[in-house]
Amino acid sequence: MTSRADLAAQLRESHYDAVGFAETYDRHRPRAPEVLLDLLPRLARTARPRLVVDLGSGTGLSTRAWADRAEAVVGVEPSAAMRAAAERATDAANVRYVDGSSYDTGLPDRSADVVTCSQSLQWMEPEPTFAEVARILRPGGVFCAYEYCDLVTGLWEPEEAFAATMNAAARIREERGLAPGHRRFAPSVDHLDSSGVFARVRELSCHSVEPGDGERLVGFVLALGAVRAVLDDGVAERDLGLDRLREVAARTPPTPWLIVYRAWIGVRP
Repeated sequence: MTSRADLAAQLRESHYDAVGFAETYDRHRPRAPEVLLDLLPRLARTARPRLVVDLGSGTGLSTRAWADRAEAVVGVEPSAAMRAAAERATDAANVRYVDGSSYDTGLPDRSADVVTCSQSLQWMEPEPTFAEVARILRPGGVFCAYEYCDLVTGLWEPEEAFAATMNAAARIREERGLAPGHRRFAPSVDHLDSSGVFARVRELSCHSVEPGDGERLVGFVLALGAVRAVLDDGVAERDLGLDRLREVAARTPPTPWLIVYRAWIGVRP
C-alpha cells in the first residue's frame, strides 16, 4: 500500500502544489467531456446517480461537472493546494471534497454508482486503486478512467509551437536529471481486465469541443507539471520555446478546440 509519505513525495514531484499552479490549471485545462457525463449513468443503469466519486479530483474540474447530474458528488484529492482550489471554485451544495487517495477514500462500501479518474489513473498504483474501486462501487456500478490525448485547434502554427515547448520540456528534464514525474503506467483495457474487478470492460475514444484562443494555449502549457518543473528549476522561457509560443499566441484568433479523449470503462459485477 502506498503511504502518505509516498503520496507527498509524488505531489512534490508533480509541482501541482506550486504557488498559483492550481488556479492556472483550473482556468486552462480541458473540462470533462459531456458525452461521458451522458454515457456513464446509462451504463450504470440509472438516470441520476446517487453518488459519483472522482478520484484524483484536482481542482474539481471533473468533479463539479456532475453537480447537476447526480444526487451527491465526492472528489477525492490528496493535494491540499488543489483541494482548496476545488472548494473555492465549487458552489454546488451536493459536491464536496475529501482528503484521501485512490487507495483509501474513506467512503462506505458499495456506496457509489459511478467512479471516475479524470487525467489521473496513470499517476496511481493500479492494484490498490482497483481494490478500492471494487470496495466502493455498488454491484452494476461503473468505473471510468479517461484522459485527453490530442488537441486540435485547426491552426498549424500554434500547434507546432505548443509541441515544440512540450518536446523541449521533456528533453531538458532528461538532461538535468529531473524527476520524470510520477506517472506509474499507461492505462489500458488490459489493466482493467486483469484486475479481476470488472465483469465487462471496454476502451473507447470520444471528443469534446471547447472555446480556445492564444491566451488559453499559453495557459494550457503552464498548467502542465512537466513544464512547471523545468521553469521552477530555473530554465529560461526562451530555452523552452515559450517566448516563441507567446509570440504565436498573440496573433492566434479565438477558435473552437477539438479535444480528443481516450476512456477505459469497467462494469462491476
